[in-house]
Amino acid sequence: MRIILKQAETKSELQQILEIQNENHFQNVSDSIKSKEGFVTLLHSFELLETMNAKTGHVIALNDHQVVAYALVMLKEFQTQIPSLSPMFEVFEEIQYDNQNLGETNYYVMGQICVRKEYRRQGIFYLLYQKHKELFSDKFDFCLTEVSTTNLPSMKAHEKVGFKTIETHRDHLGEWNILLWDWN
Repeated sequence: MRIILKQAETKSELQQILEIQNENHFQNVSDSIKSKEGFVTLLHSFELLETMNAKTGHVIALNDHQVVAYALVMLKEFQTQIPSLSPMFEVFEEIQYDNQNLGETNYYVMGQICVRKEYRRQGIFYLLYQKHKELFSDKFDFCLTEVSTTNLPSMKAHEKVGFKTIETHRDHLGEWNILLWDWN
């Protein structure tokens, strides 16, 4: 197996991201899988995924030209495109970190990260984030994300990368840890 990390470029790659997303959506996995391996909360439309990718390419992991994992980039400008994420962005804008208001910093959001089941526990999650750091650390102050407090596998994986929980909040979808990766 030879994993290649790159930014998504083709409609086929974007479609494969959506397939992985659907396979791992919380409504499509058992409670056992949710607690052991995690889940994703949102399903994107192809059009939104493509528009986001055109602004800042999503990072994908390929094996034999097939997408086996992805890590989406969501810029602040997309906060109104997914109404269920508006509360998250509102919270981000008000949080203080390192004596500054996050709303006044240049951050981006990890829009979602997921590894196909048969490729888990092989370090791909970590590699996706290292590729993000390589591509984006000189353009952004840091990366933010939000993880459900019930998604312990995702919390542990993000902490291993270097994310820190800076706040916890509740919205109409549940309780969330806000995580920040300060790569400086």
